[in-house]
Amino acid sequence: MTDQGRLVAGRYLLVERVGSGGMGTVWRAEDRLLGRHVALKKLHIPPHLQDDEVPTLYERTRREARSAARIAHPNVIVVHDVLDDEGLPCIVMEYVPSVTLSDVLKRRGALPPDEAARIGRAMASALRAAHDAGVLHRDIKPANVLLGDDGRIVLTDFGIAMESGTSSLTKPGELIGSIGYLAPERLRGARPGTSPASDLWALGATLYQAVEGRGPFRRDTAIETAYAIATDPYEPPRNAGGLGPVIEGLLVKDPEQRMDVHEVERRLAELTGTRTERLDPPTRPDRTDALVPPARKTGSKRRRTVVLSALAVTLTAALASGAVWWLGARADRPGGHASGPEATTPAPSISPGSSVPPLPAGYHLEKPDTGISVPVRNGWTRDTLPGGEVVYLDRSERVGLRVNVIEFAGTDPLQHWRETEEEQTARDNPGYERVRMAKTTFRGRPAGYWEFTFDGRARKFRAAELAFAGTDGTQYVIYLSAPDAEWHKYRPVFDAAVNGVRLKGTS
Repeated sequence: MTDQGRLVAGRYLLVERVGSGGMGTVWRAEDRLLGRHVALKKLHIPPHLQDDEVPTLYERTRREARSAARIAHPNVIVVHDVLDDEGLPCIVMEYVPSVTLSDVLKRRGALPPDEAARIGRAMASALRAAHDAGVLHRDIKPANVLLGDDGRIVLTDFGIAMESGTSSLTKPGELIGSIGYLAPERLRGARPGTSPASDLWALGATLYQAVEGRGPFRRDTAIETAYAIATDPYEPPRNAGGLGPVIEGLLVKDPEQRMDVHEVERRLAELTGTRTERLDPPTRPDRTDALVPPARKTGSKRRRTVVLSALAVTLTAALASGAVWWLGARADRPGGHASGPEATTPAPSISPGSSVPPLPAGYHLEKPDTGISVPVRNGWTRDTLPGGEVVYLDRSERVGLRVNVIEFAGTDPLQHWRETEEEQTARDNPGYERVRMAKTTFRGRPAGYWEFTFDGRARKFRAAELAFAGTDGTQYVIYLSAPDAEWHKYRPVFDAAVNGVRLKGTS
């Protein structure tokens, strides 16, 4: 017997079934009280479900409604009501005449980059609103993106979403979500629902599929797909155009280094906007911006300085040497952006006595009299800044890398940055904007990470900085600045440099 034509809760007339899955059916219904069409999602009880698992399923449905209802945003589905029908929970939502992104990709194949960027921008905006409301979606995929007949793009299906301050409904060892879009940290057993970065990984996988017509880690079986997500690189997209750097920044295996939602939204807004590209003047490159940004002091007692540069250590070399990335697991690729404000998720680190990765080909180890040795790429030029600080520059002279041996005012670099340096940096560098400032660890010791953007003379720049202390209490700051448009090209240099540092007493 069909439910079509049946009245639910004395109010909602089921008119047409518009979608169905293993967990529920979605109907277009007529709200007889308000005279409007709504979408009514009615829960299914899967036949294999154990009796003691039914209450959990009910609670997930209620949480889905609560999660979506907390978010007021045009790109997030609106929830009107939650009710019971024949003992089963139902969610009443706005009705959006639409097709899913999944259906469009099946029917049309890959999308042009500009169309994918428009969809991605709406999704990023929806995720920012959700994360700001304390809600993690945890099931971002093309099937949960509605492309409205009127051009509106809507993120839906918060069925396994998790709100901050609520307990997890997932059993130990249980993974819930679509395998092709699960972030590596979730596959490695990270506590579910603790990081917005997992949603951003899924956004990256969705955008990759949108422009390539297939997932970045698609394999023949779910196990092979999971293994590829956790350990393998992906084939760079060939049809992404300007969307490529965004996808690259999102599909960084280390969640701490993944591009954050604000950066994603900003870049996609630029791609979908009408701004004209800024062209470099036909004069000498803005070398000064690479030499001296940011214009700020780095501490009260600057003692010794050395400059570093290194090429990103490849995944193969890392695995062969047994190295562990400073903000990620052994299988992670370096690169990308930090994942969100003030995250404190502990990360694997190299212990003070452990070995560091071998020098990559084309690099030499610089051993100044500072108690620290660093890999420097052959061909990069050394320069001395006013005051005697040394910097190494790439051939374009726009990328500068250096290491300061320094004493902070106190032992907490984050406190020092927040109370003193950020204000000065913002004052002395036009367009300063914090991307991320957070606690982390370096080789088992507390450390601080700061990433920000600022305006140079001819282009926007980005800088990353890691502050940490050695076992003898000596404090170090590793710093990289590069044009923001090329950040994903040079960010791996910073990551590899951090991993390649040799402190006194280490091998």
